[in-house]
Amino acid sequence: MWQALGAACPQRDLRQQLLHAYSEPHRSYHTQQHLAECLDGLDLLRFLAERPAEIELALWFHDAIHDTHARDNEVRSAAWVRRVVLGAGLGDELADRVRALVLTTQHRQLPVSTDEKILIDIDLAILGAAPARFAEYERQIEQEYAWVAPEQRRQTRRRILSSFLERQAIYS
Repeated sequence: MWQALGAACPQRDLRQQLLHAYSEPHRSYHTQQHLAECLDGLDLLRFLAERPAEIELALWFHDAIHDTHARDNEVRSAAWVRRVVLGAGLGDELADRVRALVLTTQHRQLPVSTDEKILIDIDLAILGAAPARFAEYERQIEQEYAWVAPEQRRQTRRRILSSFLERQAIYS
């Protein structure tokens, strides 16, 4: 990925930092399993991408910061990836594109560019997973948000999932 971007990895232990982040004990779904599923998804869709290495970098960072009590996880993850890209000497334009890809995973608006569409389809692929995997995903989300009162958690999940169903299509 770094070679495709035109740079060397800017930090010797960056991969370990990211894997450590995805292994934090409070995570149940936003883990290395989710990261691996996303990277596998990119392998399937890479041929459609305009800038596949940028999508890959965005996938590595899209849930790098995940605090279930916070509402700015994607913003903080996007800031982290931007610092890393700039540290690699890749410039503002690339840094801003990757930052924007990570911010797209807030799911506040429909993806526009081809790469945004690919990234979001990959991130939401779990919604089309086999029934057993989807049930596991639901249990994992419930664990991550166990601190939320059950009725509020159900209402929030219903609202989130309904927002995807209200789209003309979930996948681009």
